[in-house]
Amino acid sequence: MITLSHVSKMYSPDIHCLKDVDLNVEHGEFVSIVGQSGAGKTTLAKLLIAEERPTRGNITIGGWDITKIPRRDIPFLRRQIGVVFQDFKLLPQKTVFENVAFALEVAGEPSRRIRDVVPQVLKIVGLEEKAVRFPRQLSGGEQQRVVIARSLVHRPKILLADEPTGNLDTINTREIIDLLLKINAFGTTIVLVTHNREVVNALRRRVITLADGRIASDHAEGKYLLQT
Repeated sequence: MITLSHVSKMYSPDIHCLKDVDLNVEHGEFVSIVGQSGAGKTTLAKLLIAEERPTRGNITIGGWDITKIPRRDIPFLRRQIGVVFQDFKLLPQKTVFENVAFALEVAGEPSRRIRDVVPQVLKIVGLEEKAVRFPRQLSGGEQQRVVIARSLVHRPKILLADEPTGNLDTINTREIIDLLLKINAFGTTIVLVTHNREVVNALRRRVITLADGRIASDHAEGKYLLQT
């Protein structure tokens, strides 16, 4: 599903964010990418959605070599990879329904499909009864659920969640992680980038630890053991 082969990323001769990373994530896995600040987690996430290009090495997603992906193909790649960030990035003047529908509208989807898909994904995240509310009327956890719903509209094979609980309290964090597990149970591959030790240790899923731009450890049912 996801393969990185000898991937390095340098922003200058003195700034090496990733160094000769080899990584393979199978279809349907739930993988946590952890590490201290500056370890290379965010850079890795950006490479997976072609926001950044590797300096060396190859990246393959679903059999598609995206190492030198043309700019015109990036939107197609990002329909295969749903993305959830710490910053909700919701449109304040649009309702929950409209925020989710917007992701389909910009892709040129017909109105009939939008009317069909949006209620489906809102039901998955438990917000079908709040479709006409605005972001300001929602809790932080509910806003993140809207973001997750928006990321699911294209039925992506992979969901990349980069610090999705960074702005949430303990209760909302648990609810978001439970939702990611539910989505994973549907067959979607989940890549969770996080520094939250408690979340990772509770998951008891595969944990890949980055340190100084390299993979320091990779455990099938690991824990985040690095000191912070």
